[in-house]
Amino acid sequence: MRLPKSSIKRRLLIVSVVGLTLVSVFFANFIPGTRSHTSSVGLSRITTSINKQPESGQTKMVLGSPVRLKIPSINVDAALDYVGLTPQGELGVPAGPTNAAWYDRSSRPGEVGNAVIDGHFGWKDNTPAVFDDLHKLQAGDGIYIVDDRGATIAFVVRDIQMYDQNASEEAVFASNDGKAHLNLITCEGTWNEAQKSYSNRLVVFTDKVE
Repeated sequence: MRLPKSSIKRRLLIVSVVGLTLVSVFFANFIPGTRSHTSSVGLSRITTSINKQPESGQTKMVLGSPVRLKIPSINVDAALDYVGLTPQGELGVPAGPTNAAWYDRSSRPGEVGNAVIDGHFGWKDNTPAVFDDLHKLQAGDGIYIVDDRGATIAFVVRDIQMYDQNASEEAVFASNDGKAHLNLITCEGTWNEAQKSYSNRLVVFTDKVE
């Protein structure tokens, strides 16, 4: 069935306005590692189409599904869960402390755009969590994704940034340089018992090794 042009224009306008609004507030409720074992946490209201797609005529790389994350310098070798958004529009997180989670509406690791993986920090009862040592990474450190076809995709740390929990930072999810990136997110800072959350968000920005 063909929609009237007026209806199409209205829909496009709604999508554009909503997309801009969602990107602007994505850090608001991201609390991936909490001492109270909270699992309904995450990235507040993310738009699902903010990675730039290949230009017409470019070949889009087809990769397997990511299954493991390896960061040798901090002894991480973790299985990957797949998460989307919660009913509240927040980024889902792994159910337990030892796995990391790929946001499956972001690019696949190795594809053009920003792939996003989150993980817990500061689990309750001092149980080790996958991203407890993420802050120790340095520019130049290697990060590796293994997919379900047995291929390994290598990334190198470019930058590490700390954000306030209420900050807005589109660069974590949006990319327009035509390259493949992998960004890792966890909590850092001071624990707020009343809010069951840490004060900051740590983001590790990486680039694919060509």
